This record gives sequence, C-alpha cells and structure tokens, in this order.
Amino acid sequence: MEEMEEELKCPVCGSFYREPIILPCSHNLCQACARNILVQTPESESPQSRRASGSGVSDYDYLDLDKMSLYSEADSGYGSYGGFASAPTTPCQKSPNGVRVFPPAMPPPATHLSPALAPVPRNSCITCPQCHRSLILDDRGLRGFPKNRVLEGVIDRYQQSKAAALKCQLCEKAPKEATVMCEQCDVFYCDPCRLRCHPPRGPLAKHRLVPPAQGRVSRRLSPRKVSTCTDHELENHSMYCVQCKMPVCYQCLEEGKHSSHEVKALGAMWKLHKSQLSQALNGLSDRAKEAKEFLVQLRNMVQQIQENSVEFEACLVAQCDALIDALNRRKAQLLARVNKEHEHKLKVVRDQISHCTVKLRQTTGLMEYCLEVIKENDPSGFLQISDALIRRVHLTEDQWGKGTLTPRMTTDFDLSLDNSPLLQSIHQLDFVQVKASSPVPATPILQLEECCTHNNSATLSWKQPPLSTVPADGYILELDDGNGGQFREVYVGKETMCTVDGLHFNSTYNARVKAFNKTGVSPYSKTLVLQTSEVDIKKLLAVAWFAFDPGSAHSDIILSNDNLTVTCSSYDDRVVLGKTGFSKGVHYWELTVDRYDNHPDPAFGVARMDVMKDVMLGKDDKAWAMYVDNNRSWFMHNNSHTNRTEGGIAKGATIGVLLDLNRKNLTFFINDEQQGPIAFDNVEGLFFPAVSLNRNVQVTLHTGLPVPDFYSSRASIA
Repeated sequence: MEEMEEELKCPVCGSFYREPIILPCSHNLCQACARNILVQTPESESPQSRRASGSGVSDYDYLDLDKMSLYSEADSGYGSYGGFASAPTTPCQKSPNGVRVFPPAMPPPATHLSPALAPVPRNSCITCPQCHRSLILDDRGLRGFPKNRVLEGVIDRYQQSKAAALKCQLCEKAPKEATVMCEQCDVFYCDPCRLRCHPPRGPLAKHRLVPPAQGRVSRRLSPRKVSTCTDHELENHSMYCVQCKMPVCYQCLEEGKHSSHEVKALGAMWKLHKSQLSQALNGLSDRAKEAKEFLVQLRNMVQQIQENSVEFEACLVAQCDALIDALNRRKAQLLARVNKEHEHKLKVVRDQISHCTVKLRQTTGLMEYCLEVIKENDPSGFLQISDALIRRVHLTEDQWGKGTLTPRMTTDFDLSLDNSPLLQSIHQLDFVQVKASSPVPATPILQLEECCTHNNSATLSWKQPPLSTVPADGYILELDDGNGGQFREVYVGKETMCTVDGLHFNSTYNARVKAFNKTGVSPYSKTLVLQTSEVDIKKLLAVAWFAFDPGSAHSDIILSNDNLTVTCSSYDDRVVLGKTGFSKGVHYWELTVDRYDNHPDPAFGVARMDVMKDVMLGKDDKAWAMYVDNNRSWFMHNNSHTNRTEGGIAKGATIGVLLDLNRKNLTFFINDEQQGPIAFDNVEGLFFPAVSLNRNVQVTLHTGLPVPDFYSSRASIA
C-alpha cells in the first residue's frame, strides 16, 4: 500500500488529490490546482475564433509544441500560469514537484460557487504537468472534465488504513500508539508502558518483541492459546487420535467415537510433530541456502558478463582497427604505385617529345638544305652531291617509320583495382561462434604419384578422403623457405593441383595442405619433402631447361617455336622474360640472332619479375643487361651505360649469358668469346632471363647448356 502513495498525490500541490478531475490525456489534477495553472491564450487561438474561421477542431485541441514553448520557463522547462493575463507579473511559488504556480493577482471575489463552477478566464489554456500536452478550454471551463470518483474512493480507503494505528493496551486513559508487541504475552505496548510493565530482564528477557504490524499479522494467523474441542466446546483437548490425526477431549473417548482408536498424549505428539517439522525445515533451509548461493553466483555472472563484454568490445575494436590500419597501409602502397606509373608515363612521353623534336629539327634542316641545293644552276656541282643527298633523304624518310610517329605510351592507366573479393570478405565478417554448427572438412591427402619437381618448380596434387561427407570450400597450400624455416601460404583456392615456380635450385622444400569451409579449417596433411634441380657433382653447377614466358611478355612480343623464338611487332623496344627464375647456382644460356635488319640494338640479360616491359632492358633498376649493335656493346643498369666494348652482332651471331649466383656476378659472351669484363657484381636475389628487342630482330633461346670450359676451369681452380 505504501508503494502506491505516489499515485495518490497531485503533481501540482504534492498532496492527496482533492476532488480530482480527469484530463483528456488520462492524467489527474485537483480542481483547485487545475484553476491555478490556467493560462490565458491569444484571441486567435480561442475555440470561438477557430470555429469562426471554419477550421474543424474539437473542444480539446492540443497546442503545437512551438506555441507551448511560449509559456515555458528556462529554469524549469515547463511553465504554468494561473489567473488572468496579468498573472505572470505576480511572484510565483514552486510546487513540490517543480511546477510553478502563479496565484491570482487579487483575491477572487466571494462567491458561493464551487471552484469548478466559478467562471474561468476567457480563452483559457491548461497544460498537463506530467505529459506537458496543452489544450484550450471551451465555454464549460473545468466543468467539461469528468471527476475521478474511483480515485477518491481509493484515497479514502488508504487514509483509513493508515489512520487505524495499533494502540497500547496498558495505557490507562488516552491510549498511545503502540511501538512493539510481545509475542509471548500477546500484548501491544507503547514505549513508557513497555519500560514499566515489560522490562528486558529476568524471565521477560527471553520474550520476543516485534513491530506492531508484524504482531497483528502473527496474532491473526496464530491459533488460540487454549483450543477447545469442536464437538464439545466446553472441553479442552487432552489426547491425540493417531488414526484420525486430530486432537480429542476425554468426552470424545467416553462417547465411543474414538474408543477403539489408538490415542497418545497430546504433549508427546506435539513434541514429535514439532521435531518432524523441524527436520523438514532443515531440508527446506538447505534448498534456501543453495538458492542464496545460486543468487550470488548469478550476480557474479552479471559482473563477469559486464567485464567480458568490455574486454570483448575492446578486442573487437582492436581487430577492426588493425584491419583499417592494414587497409590504409595498402592504400598508401597502391597510391605510390599509381604515382610511379604516372611519373613513368610522363618520362616516356617527354623523352619521345625530345627525341621527335631533335629528329624533326634535323629533318627540317635537311629539307631546307635540299631546297637550297635544288636552286643551284651548276649541273656538274649539283650532280656531285645529288646522289648523297638522295640517299640521305631516303634514309631520313626510313627513320620516320610507322612506329616513330606512334605514341610509345597511352594516356590510360593500365592499373585496375579489384576490390570485390575484399568487400565480399568484409560483408562475410562475422563471429565464428554464431555460425551454424557443422563439422570442418576432413584432412586432404597428398597424391604422391602426381607430385613432382622440374628445375626450380614444384607441382603438388591432393584430394579429399574417399569417405569424406563434409564438402570443402577451398584449400590452403603451404611451403617453407627451403632452409627449414617457417611455412608460408603459396596457394588459396578451390583447385586440387598447384604448380609453384621461382623456387631455389638445389634446395629441399617441405609442403603441406589443409582444407577449409565456413565452419573452420581441417588439420594439415602429412608433410611432403620436395627436392629441386639435381646438381652436377663434378661441376657443382645446376642445369636448367626453360622457355620464354608469354604471360609476362609485353603485348607486342610475338612468340613461336614452343616459346623459344621471339620477335616484336613494334619499332620500339619490348621486354620478354624467361619462365624460370634463379636464386642459387651457376646458369648459362645462349640466344642466336635469326634476323637483324637496319642495325637495331637489342639487349640481353636478367631482370626482376616487375621490370618495365615497354622500354629497353636496363632502363630501370629492375634489370641488368648488355645492349649491342653491329659494331659495339654497352652494359646498362638503371639507365647507366658502362664499359663500351668493340665488337657487335649480325645475323647468325650467338649471345651467351652466364649468371653465377655463387659469386654473385653476370658475364656476357658473343660468338663464344667473353664480351668485355665481368658486367655486374653483387647481384643477389631472384632473377629471370630477359631480352628486349623490336621488329628488326628475331632471336631463338637455347637452354640446358653447360658453362664455357674456361669458366668452369676457373671456377674449379677458385
């Protein structure tokens, strides 16, 4: 009942409702409080003016929020004014729950009308203090609101129950309100009477004193001190019938109703049943103790859940931040590549502009000179130089070939970013534990009969176990570094066979594979040991067989003869790489010149996989090359020309390339003779054979060759 008290108090005055009325919003107000919070609205907002304007509104139209804000106060957030238009100038008071109430500017005239019947100001507005909804009163004023009779009745009953306080039973005149009750004496005491009549000493010290309300409940529920027989009201119970399980008096036994039943002494049975009840209560007490411990456990779980939630949120934020950081780093790398491509395109175009400008100036000069020569009137003098001029003009015209006036670079960027797999992965990013529970795939089996190595490449094949019923979404192939180091992923996909290129020669690799699906990842397969490129024990040199790689070649490159012969469709130099990369050992290959027209300058050597493919080999820092014409050769790396050497090439010539990664140097040969000194020292890493040429040159590759005899002899001596 006490918890209900707040529902019985007016939000304006803070006291129990007096003559409560019901507002259209279902909240209640005292009639007097309702009059105190009336506010006079502008004439244009009155119901009469609205009806005159033709707008169909009800008698209890709610004001707009902006109109209600005209009557608001900054300090309370809600303002309510009473009385008439002059009321806001009157000092206000604040009700218990913070609503400001303005009393009328002057005392209302004496009248015999009740507050509900008293006239209200014209165009009055009332705002609910609880939901702040405003409405304009009609001509009936507060009489238009119904009275809450039910609420009045509830308040009356509540006040009566509080007024019925327990009184002291030992006060002589006006009984005071009792403060305690003695359960053994069954008497209510006030404090003075308790100290006087029930001192806490002697035999009374063992009595139990409880609050009056609890004592009244105990008195109402407890049986009478002396119980009488239901059949014989004047007789007290003296025995207990075991068969009927009820106390009886001696007359019940004499009249014969319980004469044949087993009876026992009332006191003995009382003690026996009290003992049984105590034992039963012990079990119930144990359950209650377990319940309390369980509640403690649940409260601890609440705290642990909150702590785990904070920790998990921090972990989730850290994981997402790591993804964002990785994406930002990758973004910076991609932007750097775009800027590099941008600079490269500008450089190529500017170089072509410079080259074309020089040739145009030379051509224009030759034309002007020839025009002046044509003006010569001396036949013999003219004929002395005409043949040479004609050859020069034809040669100059040939130099302006089709490719010369073709841009070497396109304006479009041949870079495209495929972000769809990453977006799909982001959309599929989820917590593993909320996924549908299903088993992971079985461990894949490596098919040893189909696994092999060739040169520095390895081919591996695997399959799912025959009795496996769980499908796999894909596989992950891992290899170590060839030196017993950590495993790294080399393939992720749905295929069950993979060829890995670019391995070290004369190295031992460990390979393993695992399957995955949406649930998780299977265990690894058994580890397979792979050996690359057998070694010539006598020479300690690895022999490699390979061809040109059409996948890494420029689009203008033309390959034939099983990718061993290569030429170009452009007048500009284009690059093609070999299919095999070298990182260890000594390797030698040759290229024969099948066609050589107009004295071009092809380049031969080695390069990284990401070398530029549309310029001469050696123009960037990804290639080490020798370029040669019909008279001489140069070594070039990072556009730096060194070691000019006499002796060129012609149709049928043979160019040899020797890459010694044991000594980390590169040497070139022309027609079985070393061309110049050792071209490059301190070369280290993974290198691919490379050639750059144009349409005037065609070469054929020869691999699997032993190194020149003099070099192998020198290597054995060293």
